[in-house]
Amino acid sequence: MARSSRRSNITGMEENTLAILESTEAKDSQDANDDRIAFLEAVQAASIIPENGTAPTCKMYEAVFQILRIGTSLELMMSSYELLNELDKRFPRVYVSEASSDGSHELVVVDEAWSPFFLGSNVACSERKAGGEISSGPLDFSCFTLLIQELVEVANGTKVKAIDTKHLRNMLLFQYLVSLLEGDFIPRNIVYEETINWALLRESLLNMLLGSRRTNYKSLMKDCLSILCCLCPAHTGVISGHGCPENSFRKPSEDCNTPLVFALLEVGKSSCIAMQKLLIMIMKLDISKKKADMQGLTTRADGVRTPLMDIILDELTYDRDMLSPFLQVFSEPKWKLEIVVQYFLKYTTTKPSVCTRRSNSPKDDATFKGVLNCFSNSISTKNIMKKISTDIVQLLLAHAFQAHLSMSYQYNEGISDSKEEMRDSSLVEICKNIICAFNSLRRTNGKVEILPIGKEALFTAATILSTNS
Repeated sequence: MARSSRRSNITGMEENTLAILESTEAKDSQDANDDRIAFLEAVQAASIIPENGTAPTCKMYEAVFQILRIGTSLELMMSSYELLNELDKRFPRVYVSEASSDGSHELVVVDEAWSPFFLGSNVACSERKAGGEISSGPLDFSCFTLLIQELVEVANGTKVKAIDTKHLRNMLLFQYLVSLLEGDFIPRNIVYEETINWALLRESLLNMLLGSRRTNYKSLMKDCLSILCCLCPAHTGVISGHGCPENSFRKPSEDCNTPLVFALLEVGKSSCIAMQKLLIMIMKLDISKKKADMQGLTTRADGVRTPLMDIILDELTYDRDMLSPFLQVFSEPKWKLEIVVQYFLKYTTTKPSVCTRRSNSPKDDATFKGVLNCFSNSISTKNIMKKISTDIVQLLLAHAFQAHLSMSYQYNEGISDSKEEMRDSSLVEICKNIICAFNSLRRTNGKVEILPIGKEALFTAATILSTNS
């Protein structure tokens, strides 16, 4: 199909977009849903299927997004969500150009590209519809906060009376917005690391979201942590408590909407992954901002924000019931290991570098090796156990060991470049040290009972040592 013909089709579709939007707002009949499905299929046929498809207009983008935000059928929600992601991959708003002859990259920002956020708009999404749903009006950063608050209610099991498509829709909306933030942030951060041009990240959607006056940053981050730790267990409770018992997956009851049940389970898991991506992006932004600040590239207009790492550590410290769920759900090994190391450093009265004579470099202080060295003698082990319970020490050590193993595997398989983290200690050395740490716990407290996760870590370490002996 010629480009002019494709553009003509896009123009014709755009003329019907306002009618689609009005139908989406006013009706919820099967005919209206059929029209919306047909519209989504037409956009896909014009923009995704052809090798040189034409990007949808802003009105068409808005129509697809509107269908996701108020759709009530499983087909509509999933189709609009998948189409938005396909469009973002095909027509990115922000991307890195091909490397030039000197190996450098440039950031390309498509200024006229559609965005679901109304940046700088005076229209606030500060009110909810009757029944607690987020308004379907313009989406500003306060809408993101309201969306997180609704997800907290689902995760905590509050205001959840039945399996509802609203919960699925909110999780899909959240996942899409995180994907949008990621698509905007990652290219900017790549070029920033090459150029140290802080303006690239200052103008990122993520930085503007966190620094917006409509965003209560600390409260938002605490809600995000709560969702991460509670979302999956909450979905199990919702399903088992409202007409769909756990064994209904084998024999679905007649009263149970089985497709919706499975969709909620899968989308709940993927929402946890999306939340982890969001938190990691924020921690990366914090590191980049700190680097820019040290070089005098930030201004008063950039404001001061508590690093997310500090908020995470404070929450895990003061709410230890959150610690185990967080470590089980948060799976990215590099950041997980860093969180555990920093947790230990909050409680070590002396630096790890002076715990043993071997640790004579300040660089060892903030490494897993440095933490393990603190368990190399009974005095330092006893000092740690006075401040951290034995069970929590075991939990932290075991999860940190799992993270280190994952990083070692990724590095050996070439999946990621973990050279910086892996170079200071071999896997064999870490295995010896983890066994030494657990033995030190036993010697210091003869009544200590090794937890299952600790036994698993010891067994894995011993297996690795026997294989490499």
